[in-house]
Amino acid sequence: MTAQLKIDFVSDVSCPWCAIGLSSLENALSRLDGDIQATLHFQPFELNARMPEGGQEIVEHLAEKYGSTPEQIAQTHEAIRARGEGVGFTFGPRNRIYNTFDAHRLLHWAELEGRQVELKHALFQAYFTDGEDPSSHDVLVRLAGKVGLDEAKAREILTSDAYAAEVREREQFYLDHGISSVPAIIVNGRHLIQGGQPPEVFERALRQIAGTQAEQA
Repeated sequence: MTAQLKIDFVSDVSCPWCAIGLSSLENALSRLDGDIQATLHFQPFELNARMPEGGQEIVEHLAEKYGSTPEQIAQTHEAIRARGEGVGFTFGPRNRIYNTFDAHRLLHWAELEGRQVELKHALFQAYFTDGEDPSSHDVLVRLAGKVGLDEAKAREILTSDAYAAEVREREQFYLDHGISSVPAIIVNGRHLIQGGQPPEVFERALRQIAGTQAEQA
């Protein structure tokens, strides 16, 4: 019998380890095909909720936030690029970090329309691979259309405060439950897998959770 799992993937559009974690998780799920069937739900988390319009240069931002030197930042970016390559995700050059609240609002709507997974992939590629601005309404509308969503409706949502309250409620929910870093992968509402783990770690954890679920059935 195929085990059914619900996976809440708490993440930010501007989090490189979230892009790595998603690719790694999906690699693991492909290995588990036939044994485990999972439904993915992307939940909002903002690493930089106070990021102003126009964003900030990445090296400047990381130096201010973590005290990182340009050399340390370059080393980290290379490690991230290599990890991404290992799970099939391509990191390209990007110079700025942006506010992602509107992207999360669009992702909330996309879930209602059955296109959330596709939009999440498109957002990661747009920012991390192509170096685009995920706070730009023009970029967001184009990505919505790319994954089969109505562009006019997407722009209507972005120019209003639609789903703002819902996104803030979900963000606060996970903060209140101790999620302070992402990605945080929550299986069946109770099992937490933290960080951009390798595929074999996700595979092992999901098999164990599915086994426990079968024993309790």
